[in-house]
Amino acid sequence: MTGLLYYLVEKMAIIHDAIMTWNDSCENILSDKELHFIVIGIIGMALLLVIYPLFKALSKHHVLIIAWIYVFTVMVVVTFAIEIGQGITHTGNMEMEDIVSGLAGFMFLFIIFAVLRAIVLGIVHLIRGFAGWDDDE
Repeated sequence: MTGLLYYLVEKMAIIHDAIMTWNDSCENILSDKELHFIVIGIIGMALLLVIYPLFKALSKHHVLIIAWIYVFTVMVVVTFAIEIGQGITHTGNMEMEDIVSGLAGFMFLFIIFAVLRAIVLGIVHLIRGFAGWDDDE
């Protein structure tokens, strides 16, 4: 896990240095904070332009997928935060396997939830069909 974090930090430092050289060629017009403002702003907007249409399409009939994407993203952040915290405070071992195991637990329980939900919705749909109730009523 530590090796992965050092690798990611090293790659981010390389990207950061490359972006800083753009500023050097412009005679340091922008500060480091202003470059962060611009670069993270552009990355965020690029992601928004991709994700917004996807979520808009999914929201018509697949709100559970949107909720899953959100929760999974939060769980990735939480599991990384726990492992990084363990590494910094030496209260446990910082291991990638712990992150994978935790996320696998979430996935397992989500699959159980999704199956149970599908069964309940299927039963409700059958009952409404036999009773002659429309879904619109």
